[in-house]
Amino acid sequence: MKAQVFRGVNQLSYEDIPVPSLSPDEVLVKMQVVGLCQSDIKKIRYPLYQPPRIFGHETAGTITAVGQSVKNWQVGQRVAVMHHIPCMHCAYCLNDNFSMCDTYKNICTTAGFVPSGGGFAEYVKVPGHIVSNGGLIPIPDDVSFEVASFVEPTNCCLKAVKKAGIAPGQTVLITGAGPIGLMFVMLVKYFGAKAIATDLLPSRIEKAVTLGAEAAFDARDPHLPSKINDLTNGLGVDVTLLAVPSDKAFFQALDCTRKGGKILFFAEFPDEVEIPINPNILYRREIDLMGSYSSSYRLQNLAADIVFKGRIDVGALISDRYHLKDLSAAVEQAISPASDTYKILIHP
Repeated sequence: MKAQVFRGVNQLSYEDIPVPSLSPDEVLVKMQVVGLCQSDIKKIRYPLYQPPRIFGHETAGTITAVGQSVKNWQVGQRVAVMHHIPCMHCAYCLNDNFSMCDTYKNICTTAGFVPSGGGFAEYVKVPGHIVSNGGLIPIPDDVSFEVASFVEPTNCCLKAVKKAGIAPGQTVLITGAGPIGLMFVMLVKYFGAKAIATDLLPSRIEKAVTLGAEAAFDARDPHLPSKINDLTNGLGVDVTLLAVPSDKAFFQALDCTRKGGKILFFAEFPDEVEIPINPNILYRREIDLMGSYSSSYRLQNLAADIVFKGRIDVGALISDRYHLKDLSAAVEQAISPASDTYKILIHP
């Protein structure tokens, strides 16, 4: 089969590799669509992982083989695939910190080499732990593979929304109106809150309003805090979701978030970035800082329902489609987006 193999920093090799062989409890899925995620791009562009590996984890496809001990799954079924599933019994899982679970982090779908997602290939093997514990999600007949590939990123965003306690009537600032930021805009509106978005690209500022933001501004606007105060009766927003890894965005969030509000780090910052802060700002204003990484098993069914029932329009985020052989070009476009670049999908 064909696969895009990570051979080193910024080195993707489109090559033939063996189709993964199955153990009795495993399933083989033919990839139909794989979403290109910012985390994939970081893994390709920075020395974070030893090669060779095959990345890609926002996947949807068709089951083409099942191990002899697999029950309840048949060849031909259309599925969205979760690349991680927690153990459900460790101390992290018992505290709903599923993404901190060692099993979650270490057992992953694979197309070969060290398991790393494997979606950038024609076939992906799903380990028995994931097969038997809810990692395959049936795709309804009226839902496309493209739409189904959004289940995993929707879960990640949904986890952040829930962790921040976003509720009807609140106002939420979303820094960055790329694919993730725009998904936040739609989710915030779906849960009855008001979204305000910022970005550097005029097209994305306009897109945020089109998808339901109450307002959207240029992130460089020196009057942003006063404009947000005007929109919030002088209080500031209840929650800020940092969807870009920018220290400037963080300090902007401090200026725009009300006393007693919350700031949630969603985008992953480079390890060398350090943000100095006077702790009395948090103490006197009672600002809560929190982080949200990856998905939540507890929200998996809700994420699938939101996507499959069209409760948010994930299709409106799709801007580009690339064949697997052109993954490098897709990565370059994501790094240097055009005015109309949003979510990029890969078709093996």
